[in-house]
Amino acid sequence: MPSERQRWETLEALKRSSKGQLSYCPDWLRGEVSARCPARGRDEPVLWLRLARGWAGGESPSRVPACEGLRQRQEQQEQLAKAVSDMANEQLKRFDELKELKQHQEYQDLQEVMEKSSKEAQGQQEKLKEEHRHRAKILNLKLCEAEQQRQHQEEMERLRKEEGQERLRRLYSIQEEVLQLNQQIDPNSRHKDLPNIDLSAYSNRGNQICGLVSGLIRTTSERGFPSPVDVVNTERVLQEMRGLISSMQQEIAAAVEEKKRRDEEEERERQKELQKKEQLKAQAPVPAQHPGGKQQKEGLQTKAEESTMQWYQELQDTADQCISSFSGIADCKDNQVKKIKMDLQKAATIPVSQISTIAGSQLREIFDKINNLLSGKSVQSGGRMVSVTQHPQGLDFVYYKLAEKFVKQGEEEVASHHEAAFPIAVVASGIWEIHPRVGDLILAHLHKKCPYSVPFYPAFKEGTSMEDYQRTLGYQVTDSKVEQQDNFLKRMSGMIRLYAAIIQLRWPYGNKQGTHPHGLNHGWRWLAQMLNMEPLADVTATLLFDFLEVSGNALMKQYQVQFWKMMLLIREDYFPSQYFSYCMELLSLVLKELFGFCFISFLLQKCLQKQEIPLPKGSLQSSFWRS
Repeated sequence: MPSERQRWETLEALKRSSKGQLSYCPDWLRGEVSARCPARGRDEPVLWLRLARGWAGGESPSRVPACEGLRQRQEQQEQLAKAVSDMANEQLKRFDELKELKQHQEYQDLQEVMEKSSKEAQGQQEKLKEEHRHRAKILNLKLCEAEQQRQHQEEMERLRKEEGQERLRRLYSIQEEVLQLNQQIDPNSRHKDLPNIDLSAYSNRGNQICGLVSGLIRTTSERGFPSPVDVVNTERVLQEMRGLISSMQQEIAAAVEEKKRRDEEEERERQKELQKKEQLKAQAPVPAQHPGGKQQKEGLQTKAEESTMQWYQELQDTADQCISSFSGIADCKDNQVKKIKMDLQKAATIPVSQISTIAGSQLREIFDKINNLLSGKSVQSGGRMVSVTQHPQGLDFVYYKLAEKFVKQGEEEVASHHEAAFPIAVVASGIWEIHPRVGDLILAHLHKKCPYSVPFYPAFKEGTSMEDYQRTLGYQVTDSKVEQQDNFLKRMSGMIRLYAAIIQLRWPYGNKQGTHPHGLNHGWRWLAQMLNMEPLADVTATLLFDFLEVSGNALMKQYQVQFWKMMLLIREDYFPSQYFSYCMELLSLVLKELFGFCFISFLLQKCLQKQEIPLPKGSLQSSFWRS
C-alpha cells in the first residue's frame, strides 16, 4: 500500500542520517559510556551518564560541583532565554507599533485620496448636473417647440378635414340635387300627349351630367377630400343642370300652352257637335231605359278604420302613462336628481346619434351599449358610469327618451340622408325585440309626429286653433309661423322611410327563432289602408313613393303575386282617379325641383315591366357586418 511504502522510506532515511549512525551501550549504568560520534570519528565520555552512575552508587559529595555547575548553567540558559524572550517581546511590540503606524499612515493616505476623489467626483457631478440642466433646458425648448408644431399640425389637419368634409357634404348635396333634377326628365312616360315635343336630348344630357358628378365624387373620394376646385366644378355642373331643367320646363310650358289652345279649339268643336246632337235628340223619341246597368263605384274613405284608431289611441295612452311614471325625475328641482336625469338622457340619446354605416363592429358596440343601459348595467357616458338603477324612475325615463331619439333621427338624419334609415332601423328593431316597451313608444312618437304613418288624416275639430290643427297634421309651428311645405314633406319622408326600414330588418345577432316584433305584415296593412283612403295633396304621393322605394323589394319577396296585384291596382285604379291626378299635378308644381315624387307612376311602370323591384340604396349587405 502507498502509506506502508512511505513509512519504510522514512525509516530508511532516518537510518542514513547522523543520528542513525550513533551506537549505544546497553550497559551504560555499569561504567563510563563512550559514544562514537560519526562527525568527530572518536569516542567521547558521556558525563551525565557517569554522574548518574555516581548517584546510583551513593557518591554524592564528588558530584556537587558538577550539579552546581549544571544548575548555574541552567540558570544562565533560563536568563538567556528570558532575555531573548523579553527582547523578542520588545521587538514584537516595536513591530506592532510600526505596523500600526504604517496602517494609520496608509489609512490617512487613503482618506486623503478618497477625499480628493470625492471632491473631484463632486465637482464632476456638479459639472454633469449643470450640463444635464442645460441639455434638459434645450430639450424642453425643443419639446415645447415640437408640441406646438404638433398642435399646429393637428389643428391644420383638423381644419383641413373639416373643410374637406364640408366640401364632401356639399358634393353629396349637389349630387342629390342633380339626381333629383334628373328624375324630372322623363322622355318616355310623361308629356306624351303634348304636340311636337321631344325630351330625349334633355334626358341624355341629364344622364351625362349625373355621370360627370358621380365621377367627380368617386375621384375625390379615392384621394381623400375634394378640393375647392372640385366644388366649383361640381357647382358649375349643377348650374348647367338647373339651366337644362329650366329650358325643358319652358319648352314643356310652351307645349302645354299649345295643347291647351288646341284643346280649347277641340272643346269648342265638341260643344258645337253636342249642340247639334241635342237638337237632333230633341226631335227624336226618348228610348226606354233597361234595368240593371253599371253600379257606381264606391268612393274612397276619408277616415281611418275604427280598429286602427283604437290601436293609435292605445299607443298614445301608453306614451302618456310613461310620461306620468317618470314625473318624479323629470320635474324634480334637486340638483343631484337633475344631474342623474341629464346623465341618463345623454347615455340614451348619444349612442343613437352615433349610428352610421362606417362599420358593422361599431354598430354592434352601439347596440350593446344601449342594451346594457336598458338591462340595468352600468355604461360609460361623459366620462362617468351611468345606470338606470340610480333612480327608481330611471328606466321609464330612458325608455321614453330613447324612443323619442329614434324617431327624431328619422325626422332629421334620414330626411337628409336616405341611406341612414337602415343602420338606425336595424338597431331600433333589435332593441324593440329585446325591450318591447321601447317599440310601443317608438310607434307612439312616430304616430304623433307623422299621423300618416298610422295612416290617419286628423280632422279639424270645432274650437281648435289653426296653429294647433297644423301641429296635429305634423307641421312645425314656431312663433305662429308654419314651416314651409317642402321642409314638412322632407321630415314626413324621413320618418316613413325609417318605418319602412324597421318592418323589414332584424338584428343579425338576436334570436333567430322568434318573429319580428313589427314585421312586414304591418307594412302591408299600412299600404292597403293608405290606398283605401282619399289621397291628400302632396303627402300621399310622397309617402307612397318613399315607402315603396324602401320596402318594395321586401314586400315583393314576401307577398309575391299579391304584391304585383297591389301595384297594378295603384297604377290602373288609384292613379287615374280625378282627385289623385289633381294631387299629382299640384305636387309637380310645388316640389318640382326638390323631390320629383310625381314620377312614382313611371317607377311603378318600370317595375311592372321588369317584374322586379331593386334593393333600396343603402341597404346593409352581409359584408357590412364583417367590417
